[in-house]
Amino acid sequence: MELVIVNTGCANIASVRFAIERLGYAVQVSDDAAVIKDADKVFLPGVGSAGAAMSQIQAKGLDKILPFLTQPVLGICLGMQLQTAFSEEGDVPCLGMIPTRVNKLQVGNLRLPHMGWNQIRVTQNHALFDGIANDSYFYFVHGFAAPVSDVTLASCDYGQAFSASIGKDNFMGVQFHPERSGTNGARLLRNFIEQC
Repeated sequence: MELVIVNTGCANIASVRFAIERLGYAVQVSDDAAVIKDADKVFLPGVGSAGAAMSQIQAKGLDKILPFLTQPVLGICLGMQLQTAFSEEGDVPCLGMIPTRVNKLQVGNLRLPHMGWNQIRVTQNHALFDGIANDSYFYFVHGFAAPVSDVTLASCDYGQAFSASIGKDNFMGVQFHPERSGTNGARLLRNFIEQC
């Protein structure tokens, strides 16, 4: 099985790669269009701001490739947000694979970014969450999020409800960091590789 992590130029690529390799799979990091198109499964990681990440993606020409992939694609953290139509972070159009948008979290007196362990609630029966119980903990670091909508696969609460995971067709994403989420994160990555 050919697994590819899209080289978006973001900082969490190595930790995603190590997490996949710990599961016993070989994975390559690439921004080559042919390599990405030929992959069986594609990971789209990201940290930082949506505007900067979209600039990198556009500079590499990946905005002409990623929305048209037909194999399973998993966006992680900012990578999930980049799959939506638009992000308030920098007021930037994104890749548009999943019909929702990303807004700044409105959390009252709580601190932003939302950082640390939090519980998720699975809202749709999806292979990504096979064997993962409701109220399982995952590790989050973010200040922007997609609202709960009909593309929400799992939700979370931090001052407000937001999408912890979204999906449409072959595109899916998680707002949390599975590569930093212990056994639950490892299970989710394995589910994506083996079942999605």
